Amino acid sequence: MIQLPLFPRRKLLSAGGLAAASLALPSAIAQQAKWPSKPIRIIVAFPPGGLTDAYARLYAEQLTAKFGIQAIVDNKPGAGAIIAIDAVAKSPADGYTLLMTTSGTVWQNRVLYNKLPYNLDKDIVPIAFFPSGPLIVGVPEKLGVRTFKELVQYAKQNPTSMGSYAPGAYPNMVVDQTNRSEGTKIQTINYRGEAPMWVDLAGGQLQVAIGSYQSFATVQSRGVRAIGVTGSYRSPKLPDVPTLTEQGVQGRLVTLEGGLPLMAPAGTPEAVLQALSLVVVEGANTPRAAQLRETFAIPNKPKNLKETRADWERDVPVWIKLAVDLGVKLD
Repeated sequence: MIQLPLFPRRKLLSAGGLAAASLALPSAIAQQAKWPSKPIRIIVAFPPGGLTDAYARLYAEQLTAKFGIQAIVDNKPGAGAIIAIDAVAKSPADGYTLLMTTSGTVWQNRVLYNKLPYNLDKDIVPIAFFPSGPLIVGVPEKLGVRTFKELVQYAKQNPTSMGSYAPGAYPNMVVDQTNRSEGTKIQTINYRGEAPMWVDLAGGQLQVAIGSYQSFATVQSRGVRAIGVTGSYRSPKLPDVPTLTEQGVQGRLVTLEGGLPLMAPAGTPEAVLQALSLVVVEGANTPRAAQLRETFAIPNKPKNLKETRADWERDVPVWIKLAVDLGVKLD
């Protein structure tokens, strides 16, 4: 538990001195607040079953163990994560309401939507960043496609739909880039999370989907084939499946690796942000966290507050420019 001064010292040092200023304040305000002293709620922008939810539930366990308070996971899927983000953005900046979502929903969504009920530059701030690892590009085996180039050729001759786990997510941008560069007309089908998307791919309602390894693995035995992975390196679980870059797919987009940011309302005290981030870093070294990364084929550990802020400064402008250049709009 940490002590949080409610007011900066300089605001209390008036002409009458610290004592006089304190007399003018209610005793409850003059005292220091203790954090955490009540349950912490982690709002997840996606339904249970995917990587975002898995990370959030593990982190909730770690918060409970660290501080001896209850941490609750509250799934609020829908509207491309707008519902969840809005709930957090409008919550008190006291460290008791957090957000777990995908990077795309807080990076490029600011240009993918003409109007949002919050300001992504001003209303929420990052705490830590959980890696997602390479995303898997999967197709039904009966499609007869084994590479991304073959998928493009198929799409030029047949109606083709790609599943996305949320509006404005990474698959949406891949579809738009492919359509523009290859002259295809692939349609994006947006789902509320990964699970139903992969089920529909296995059932033949989709021709291609992009998502996490673990969710892909749930349908791999049902006739789903991996034809590539995103990012700059191969998936540890699928070492024989080349990256899209290795297959000759051009563009910065397919080399970038997004992830899952843990966030809080802007104005949350720095000491609280530091404490929340420290739990992420410490928790990453536990057997449970290592098992989660193994299950989802994620070789990297989460990043702390300082590293996350540095990545935010470097990567967010790149993702935004890509979205602007593609000209994608979702409203």
